[in-house]
Amino acid sequence: MTRGDLSMLGTAPLQSRFLDHADHYARWSGLAIGVIAAQALSTLGDVEFEQRVVFCITAFGLCAVAGVLLADALTLVPQDVVRTASLAPRLVRNHVPPRMGPLIVLQGVSLTVLLVITAVTASIDSGRTFSTGKVVAVTCNGMKALLGPWPGLYYSLPMFGALAVATPTCMWALRRIADGPGGKQQRCDRAWAVTGAWGLLVSSQQLYAVVMVSISLTETGCAGAMGALTFWVFYPLALLNLFTVAWSLVTVVAPRAVSDDATEGLADDE
Repeated sequence: MTRGDLSMLGTAPLQSRFLDHADHYARWSGLAIGVIAAQALSTLGDVEFEQRVVFCITAFGLCAVAGVLLADALTLVPQDVVRTASLAPRLVRNHVPPRMGPLIVLQGVSLTVLLVITAVTASIDSGRTFSTGKVVAVTCNGMKALLGPWPGLYYSLPMFGALAVATPTCMWALRRIADGPGGKQQRCDRAWAVTGAWGLLVSSQQLYAVVMVSISLTETGCAGAMGALTFWVFYPLALLNLFTVAWSLVTVVAPRAVSDDATEGLADDE
C-alpha cells in the first residue's frame, strides 16, 4: 500500500464526517456571524441607541436565515434510492411545525400590521433634525406632547427591508424542500430549521417594536386608553415573542424531529 493510499484512508473519513454535518456547521456559523455582525453594529457611535438595536436585531436575524438556507443547500440527500411517483401532492404545511408554524405566520402578519400602524401614526418632532417617524403626538391636558421612541419609518425601514428579503426566500426554500428528494423525516427537519430562522427574525423584530411602543405609551400618564391597551395587549405580546425567540433559536441550532401524528399521512415517496 502506497503512502497516497494511506493518505486517502486518513482523509476520506474526515471529509465524509464534515459533509455529513455540513448543515449543522452552516446553521451554527450563521448564528455566530450574526452575533459578530450585531456586535460590530452596536459600536456605531454616530447612530443613536434605538437605531443600533434595530440594526443589530435585523442583522442577526438575516444571518440566521442565511445560515439555515446555506445548511439546506449543503444537506446531503441519499442518491442511491429509486424515486417513485406519489398520487398525494406534497404540501408545505405538512412539513412545518404544526403548532408553531401557524403562530409564527400570525406573528409575521401582526408585525407587518403593527409597523404599518406605527408608521402612519408617527409624527415629526420639530425640535430635532431628521426625526420623521421617531415620535408620536398625543394630547395631554390640552397640550400637545411627543412620545418616543416610536417605531415609525425611521426605525422600521430596516425591519420592512429584512422581511421583504427573508419572507419570499424562506417560502421558496420551504417549497423546494417539500418538492425535493430525501426522506420525510429529513425534509421535515430541514423545513423546521427554515421556519425557526424566519421565526427568529420576525419574533425578535416584533419584540423590540412592542417594547418601543410600550415604553412610549407608558412614559407619561397621558396615554389614557392606550396605556390600558399596552397592559392588556402589548405586554402579553412581548412575553409571547420572548417564547417564540427562544423556541426559534433552539430550532435553528437543533431542528426538532416531528412526532408521528404531525407527519401522519405524509407519504414517503422516495
